[in-house]
Amino acid sequence: MKLTIPTVLTLFRIALIPVLVLVLYLPYHWTNFAAAFLFALGAITDWADGYIARRFGMMSAFGAFLDPVADKLAVTVALILIVQLHPTLFMALTAAVIIGREITISALREWMAEVGQRSTVRVAAIGKIKTIVQMVALVMLLYREPLWGLPIFQMGELLLAIAAVLTLWSGFAYLRAAWPALQDH
Repeated sequence: MKLTIPTVLTLFRIALIPVLVLVLYLPYHWTNFAAAFLFALGAITDWADGYIARRFGMMSAFGAFLDPVADKLAVTVALILIVQLHPTLFMALTAAVIIGREITISALREWMAEVGQRSTVRVAAIGKIKTIVQMVALVMLLYREPLWGLPIFQMGELLLAIAAVLTLWSGFAYLRAAWPALQDH
């Protein structure tokens, strides 16, 4: 297997996850900024690896497999950390919706690939919008502090609620697209 720049960026994103956890638990006042920065850096490399892969023809089967795994790992860990820092019903429910959808759609994609229908469950525009809203929300929730008088945490909560709704919407879109194949098997 040849490591391409996009694959190296994806591996870097995965390596950032334990660093994010470690940084968030350090006993310093700046850890929320550092954690938000690390998560934002991961989100930017997610965009960059996809852009580079498409622009320069560096797509690979391994990269196509690893990229969504890295995304799901980063989002799941961030959500777990946020729920642990803010153990409210709202945070727990939105995290459960987002993580549950990711597991369900991953399983659906795996099954659809098994039955030769993988192209039926491709990423739709709503999924991309959901990802952007979700990433911005998670950066804000990891940062947690007001910034320039703006209630960053509360804005992050609102965006996370929107991301949860978009998560359900896009999940239903995937299931609707896969429904004919599900009925046939």
